[in-house]
Amino acid sequence: MSTLRQIVLGLGLIGAIVALIWLQQIRIESAQADKITAQNRAATAEQSILGHKATIGELEQSLAGERAAQSKLRTQQAGIRQQLAAREKLIEDLRYENQELRDWSNVPLPAAARRLRERPAITGAAGYESWLSGSGALHAERHGTDTQREPAERR
Repeated sequence: MSTLRQIVLGLGLIGAIVALIWLQQIRIESAQADKITAQNRAATAEQSILGHKATIGELEQSLAGERAAQSKLRTQQAGIRQQLAAREKLIEDLRYENQELRDWSNVPLPAAARRLRERPAITGAAGYESWLSGSGALHAERHGTDTQREPAERR
């Protein structure tokens, strides 16, 4: 082999080694960038997890508070039911003991009182509002001043 050919092959070999080293350096830099990105994502995920844990803790406390409130309400409801049952029993006992009360309780309610208890099946807030606005509101009487009270100064 000639010297020139050896020099060209040597330069080609050196060029290939330099190219290989350069490609390896690019791969190392890319891997380091990927590592930094992965570390940033891991840190972000840890922060997110800490936030979720805090939210879970708050929700658990809220749930415990609501359960305690529900338990308290159930206890109050049971007490109210007992009071209601006792009062209903007292009313029944009084009804059987007192003839005048028994006669009074058997008299039907006046028409005005019955109308107060009449209510159609209402579904939703709009239905309730509609029923309220169209339920025959009471209007002031238009008789004149003879039915009105006199001012305090004239008395």
